[in-house]
Amino acid sequence: MYQAIGSPGSRLIRVTWMLEELGQPYQIIKAKQHTDEMRRYNPSGKGPALVDGNVVVTDSAAICAYLAENHPEKGMAPQTPAERAHLNAWLFFAQSELEAPLWNKLKHRMLLSEDERVDVGPWTTAEFTREIRSLELRLGEHEYAMGNRFTAADVILGHCGQWARNARFTIDSDRVNAYFDRVLARPALARARAREEAVN
Repeated sequence: MYQAIGSPGSRLIRVTWMLEELGQPYQIIKAKQHTDEMRRYNPSGKGPALVDGNVVVTDSAAICAYLAENHPEKGMAPQTPAERAHLNAWLFFAQSELEAPLWNKLKHRMLLSEDERVDVGPWTTAEFTREIRSLELRLGEHEYAMGNRFTAADVILGHCGQWARNARFTIDSDRVNAYFDRVLARPALARARAREEAVN
């Protein structure tokens, strides 16, 4: 059985959502950021992490990609090297571009010490707006990131959309909003939220 380690309500939801999409049994192990418990799985003390027997995987995007490839029969894994490259490009975009302004705003509003904080509001707003435009163009008319097939990329992108909406970032794109509505309405995400709430 998989073990999903981290704090409920954080990026851990990406892991539990992916596990629910794949229909795999798992246990949630609560561990806060930068604690000795979390450092048992990741030297940086950051979550989430996934334990699969003797294998420990860190970073939510890497975990979701690993899970997809571990269960190719579920149809969420890339089927060719070209598809793998395409999926990786989406995962890198989601974390390095789309998530960056969300994470920077959160850090400077809540997580950093008072003397480390600066007003990143204008920058994060402008950067996020640019990346939403990029997302709109990259999606085109496709239902999901990889076309008509839901994959790990949609889990990471979907969570970014949920995060942006909760943080009241403006998503000025009908296409992107429709995409976020579609992926965030998936039953697997609702099940993952319920599982996390039950251990919180």
